[in-house]
Amino acid sequence: MALISPSRRLRRTPFSQGVEEAGVRAYTVYNHMLLPTVFESVEADYHHLKNHVQVWDVACERQVELRGPDAGRLMQMLTPRDLRGMTAGQCFYVPIVDETGGMLNDPVAVKLAEDRWWISIADSDLLYWVKGIANGWRLDVLVDEPDVSPLAVQGPKAEELMVRVFGESIRNIRFFRFGVYQFQGHDLVIARSGYSKQGGFEIYVEGSEFGMPLWRKLFEAGEDLQVRAGCPNLIERIEGGLLSYGNDMTDDNTPHECGLGRFCNTHTAIGCIGRDALLRVAKEGPVQQIRPIAIDGDAVPPCTQFWPVFAGGRPAGRISSAAWSPDFRTNVAIGMIRMTHWDAGSRLEVETPDGMRTATVREKFWM
Repeated sequence: MALISPSRRLRRTPFSQGVEEAGVRAYTVYNHMLLPTVFESVEADYHHLKNHVQVWDVACERQVELRGPDAGRLMQMLTPRDLRGMTAGQCFYVPIVDETGGMLNDPVAVKLAEDRWWISIADSDLLYWVKGIANGWRLDVLVDEPDVSPLAVQGPKAEELMVRVFGESIRNIRFFRFGVYQFQGHDLVIARSGYSKQGGFEIYVEGSEFGMPLWRKLFEAGEDLQVRAGCPNLIERIEGGLLSYGNDMTDDNTPHECGLGRFCNTHTAIGCIGRDALLRVAKEGPVQQIRPIAIDGDAVPPCTQFWPVFAGGRPAGRISSAAWSPDFRTNVAIGMIRMTHWDAGSRLEVETPDGMRTATVREKFWM
């Protein structure tokens, strides 16, 4: 496989030194930054994540900061999720849509105060869209990318590790809420969230100079917990139905097609840019939708392009992510399937790089 050539356009992170010392074996590029993808192996990393605790460099989850009197108004313009009941200290998963209702991103919105928000983004240049909306509408708000780099602590032993570093009160943080904790005299926002189903936290490290000191502190405190450097794991995220923007969905898809309709309050999200388009979609219903798919046979090869899906020889959708699951002993996959064949139990054929495979639509994801 070809190597990635480093340059100033490909940004390192505040934790890159620790990642390299931990023996990272592969990266991808995410928001113009390095994102580790493999340490020991995808399968070995998967087993460790499910049994112990990992520290993830996810600084590539860049923040778009909204600050000013119109920050809340701008945030609501971006998403069909009704944010009126959201209070400071909460995190919301929010589909971000364009004027056609197409998905631009699926970030976590962090409400720091009425006039200050962070949008913790997936892989897309969302900053420019938000700046365009703010300037086009002449809103009284500053839109910028702050020096904030998330560090995730994930796995069944994550809470114990976090308690050792930040104290017992960490246990009181509820899911998708956050608190402010001190590290070396500096305030850090810590949320109970993360891109895995194993439980854990995301630390929003404000100030790059605190990156490596915090990294080393976590490893020092978690030595007997078998703490390791890790990263979002392909197998585990598919098992859990965690979608990847740019892989499983793009701006060609609406939230309803992505199975995210429950995060859309289109009738009450007054001001959302894509509201009118989504009202039509909600009324008519999607003609295709994300579904969990079990693919028969031995381990499939990497899914680097869409795999066509057929039913009785006729096109029925596509597979966007797939991997062999050691725990469930099947190939787990995420597919966008036409409504005629998306019911649980529907039998399909998938055209993989090594030939046609039979497959079955599942009622729900594996975790």
